[in-house]
Amino acid sequence: MKKGIAGMAAMFLTVAAAVVMVPAEASLAGEGAAQGEPVPVKVLLLPKFEVDNMAGDFPGEAQYYYEHYLTGAEEYEIPDGGEDSCLYYKDGVALYVLGMGKVNSAVGTMAVLTDSRFDFSQAYIISTGCAGSSVGTTVMGDVFVITAAVDYDLGHHADGRELADPEGTTWFHDSDYDSSGAVILDQELMDKVYALVKDTPLETTEKTRNFMKYAFDGEDWALRDPMVLRGTTVSGDNYWKGVHGHENAVLMAQTYQCPDPYALTEMEDVAVALAARRMGMLERMIIIRDSVNMDVFMPGVTPESLWGESGTPDLAQEGSVEAADIFATAMKNNFEVGRIIIDSILEGSL
Repeated sequence: MKKGIAGMAAMFLTVAAAVVMVPAEASLAGEGAAQGEPVPVKVLLLPKFEVDNMAGDFPGEAQYYYEHYLTGAEEYEIPDGGEDSCLYYKDGVALYVLGMGKVNSAVGTMAVLTDSRFDFSQAYIISTGCAGSSVGTTVMGDVFVITAAVDYDLGHHADGRELADPEGTTWFHDSDYDSSGAVILDQELMDKVYALVKDTPLETTEKTRNFMKYAFDGEDWALRDPMVLRGTTVSGDNYWKGVHGHENAVLMAQTYQCPDPYALTEMEDVAVALAARRMGMLERMIIIRDSVNMDVFMPGVTPESLWGESGTPDLAQEGSVEAADIFATAMKNNFEVGRIIIDSILEGSL
């Protein structure tokens, strides 16, 4: 699912061209802003990938939001944001696909937030996308209002074969990383957001119900309908899976005294949150994640069979060994929750 510059003269020409083009691209008449003023952004949506096109085909993390809020949007190239980077803007809503992993997401977030063509002084950042569910508590199709983000990679990781206690966790806390090892979001804002969306109806599929029932031997927690919940996300550039990784994630959320237990794992949110904090915007940051797979291996699946020569299976593929057929449904669940939040921001009621 996922320029370089030939010389200083070329760089100055590029910058000058961008400045000249801003008034024409911005189309600010409807915003009440004078020509050349920064574009006022109320909501900055930051999905991490799109499957193919931005509209009209199988949805990735951006498509439902793009189709609803940004059809016909103005397009702005973000010079430092990465190859083929494009920010879409319409009626106060901006959307930028960050790319996957903490490095891409941190660099991309900073590139957008420091672009002087835009005014983010009143903007809310909404980091959105799919994730893996914490086994034993969450089901595929759940949507989470994330209250804290943890960096899975900071600290120390050991190979379990070298532990004195073969059953012990393989992550070891290092307080030197505490300033960036976890980011606690604004809990007053999280309370308001959760109150808005907690009763949002969510959907699942019959195949996913059967998949969960089979994979977890009919355990009660695995059979419930998807819900909107609160929780901590653990962000790892390492796309990990398994019981030991799960135990590490639980320990991390506890060690950093996160306000809610570990619920999801993904690859970007702690980096986006750190960038928001650096820019003084953490009090207006929201993370909405939906679950499309589990953080443990499914029955009969091994690391070798999942990630070996055949490569990682596509989570969006019909009948995925990782995600059954929940992907598109979960992305719609995410959107149904997210649009309530976005509409509240645009109305000024959040």
